[in-house]
Amino acid sequence: MARMNLLPWRVERRKQRQKEFMTMLAGAVLGGVALVLAGSFFLDQQIEGQTSRNDFLKAQIADVQEDIKEIEGLEARKANLLQRKEVIETLQADRSQNVRLFEELVRTIPEGVRLVSIKQTGAELTLSGRSQSESRVSAYMRNLEVSGLINNPRLSIIRAGAGTGAPAAATAAENRALPFGFEMTVTLRPVTDETAAGDATSPDGPAAPAPVEPATPAAPPAAAATPAA
Repeated sequence: MARMNLLPWRVERRKQRQKEFMTMLAGAVLGGVALVLAGSFFLDQQIEGQTSRNDFLKAQIADVQEDIKEIEGLEARKANLLQRKEVIETLQADRSQNVRLFEELVRTIPEGVRLVSIKQTGAELTLSGRSQSESRVSAYMRNLEVSGLINNPRLSIIRAGAGTGAPAAATAAENRALPFGFEMTVTLRPVTDETAAGDATSPDGPAAPAPVEPATPAAPPAAAATPAA
């Protein structure tokens, strides 16, 4: 005998499918929520780690900035010390150069020439004085030219009279003895290591060449004796 199912199986099947769909939907929602929570937790961990690294970098940058400030202070102190050293070396060189300058002026000045004033402007010296003759001034210029500290003498003025190179209290006798006034400009040689070594080895400095004296004109020959009567 055949059996027939007269129950509403289609309705039961539909309810079963709806139940399965709702179960899958709930599982998907729960999975999405769990995934969102896991992603948020991961991002929070990443942000927290990056924040800690940023704080560490900020602390290191602050330490480096302090070190930079200290280095800048040391550099400024070093520059100050180097500047003071250069000033001291310059003063030392100028002192030795001034001593040698006066020695050269004394050694090179010939007989019959007297200096009245010396004016220095940088490496240029202006010498003013009196002389017995123009040849004495020429000899003085030659002596300065071959000296070890002074070179390039340039004569500005030379003339007879008390106007040029005459001191304020010059007497008539002095003007008669030194009738020519002159003014010349010379250049100081730079102080080199060899010059400094020469000054260190010799207590009186390097020997200057002997001053050139102008040739004295020969006396006229004596008149022939008149024969006796």
